[in-house]
Amino acid sequence: MVKGTINFFNENNFFLKDEELFQNWLFRLAESEHKNIGEINYIFCDDDYLLEINQNYLDHDTYTDIISFDNTVGNSLNGDIFISTERVEENAAEYNVDFIQELKRVIAHGMLHFCGYKDKSESESELMRRKEDEKIEMFHVEHS
Repeated sequence: MVKGTINFFNENNFFLKDEELFQNWLFRLAESEHKNIGEINYIFCDDDYLLEINQNYLDHDTYTDIISFDNTVGNSLNGDIFISTERVEENAAEYNVDFIQELKRVIAHGMLHFCGYKDKSESESELMRRKEDEKIEMFHVEHS
């Protein structure tokens, strides 16, 4: 199996530490869902940047923590995931969790969308939350 690419970009002053640790985790996440990684781009930005994307591409005039553009083909996950680090920071404070813990949740959330999970209904949201928790637990698990 050819290993795909996971890229991290920033449109603000946020830089992800330990990119390789996150990449390895995301490859394991995809594998646990019987998916392959093609090319996935995570773009970290601020609220205004993501609001503009929300308005221009989705006709939503609201702030959000994440927007994903899914270009998955079959079992090969591909797409762009935009994350507002400002919104992640506010959510972390609201839910009384560490910033990195909330960031992991949002990063996993985007990948889970590409795996086919939705969050429009209450039952879909509940399943998504369980999957997020399951995948966050995998973060430090190393496979030999």
